[in-house]
Amino acid sequence: MSIKHYRLGCAIWSNREWIGRFFTATARAGDFLSQYSAVFNTVEGNNTFYGLPRHDVVARWRDEAAEGFHFCFKFPRVISHDLRLCHAEAETLEFLQRMEGLGERLGPFFLQLPAQFGPWDLPVLEEYLAGLPGDFRYAVEVRHKDFFAAGGEAYALDRLLQDYGVDRVILDSRALFSAVADDADTQKAQRRKPRLPVPKVIITQERPLVRFIGHPDEQANQVFLEFWVKQVIDWIIAGKTPYIFIHTPNNQQAPAVARLFHELLDAQFAQEGVGKLPEWPALTFQQQGQLGLFW
Repeated sequence: MSIKHYRLGCAIWSNREWIGRFFTATARAGDFLSQYSAVFNTVEGNNTFYGLPRHDVVARWRDEAAEGFHFCFKFPRVISHDLRLCHAEAETLEFLQRMEGLGERLGPFFLQLPAQFGPWDLPVLEEYLAGLPGDFRYAVEVRHKDFFAAGGEAYALDRLLQDYGVDRVILDSRALFSAVADDADTQKAQRRKPRLPVPKVIITQERPLVRFIGHPDEQANQVFLEFWVKQVIDWIIAGKTPYIFIHTPNNQQAPAVARLFHELLDAQFAQEGVGKLPEWPALTFQQQGQLGLFW
């Protein structure tokens, strides 16, 4: 892995729109993960929100991902949204047992709670966290507006997560909502993504996790990314390992926005830097093909 001191990735690793731009022009679906993990060192695994993969698929992901790569899979929606963490022991055990085959490729599991899950539900969250196996790492994202206001609700949440060794997911959708929604993808993203303030950044554990929902114009994200550059530098200096996940409305621009963030971070990190992000597989393949003309 060329990225140092932190983890950087996108919301997905499989996007056919990246063929010929990020992936090689001849890439097939079976090539996507190996090519993606040759550049980035983590991914936000949203696919498990909708259903569990087969055991053989999990084993294939483990084998295809580059050494040192981390998957951060989302808890299934049946646990977080349908059951709202209540009487979900069997579903939770099935999920964790299904994914444990990834072994050292596992990053934090990501529990995204619905907007209706408010401060009054914290006892439910505490009971659920208390029952989770200690063999894995976890992160929690909340969306109820009361958790983002100054006061006791936010403090109670952060204290609960600290007590159980769980990281808090920080969602930043400011760049997305700064865009003029003159295309279908941006309109859809602005309808579906929450418009919440960025909370006061309180670190509850060792792996702060940021989900950045970007503007469709790659360069328009820079002013918003610079906020996180400063924060990530502080976290790295403090010995933390941040996870940064980049989204855009249709995720076509996500790799480019992730590269912009990495370059900004590397330029401002006054110590040894954060490594060089590899070229896209598409560009590497083209360069190799051009060199082959001279042999």
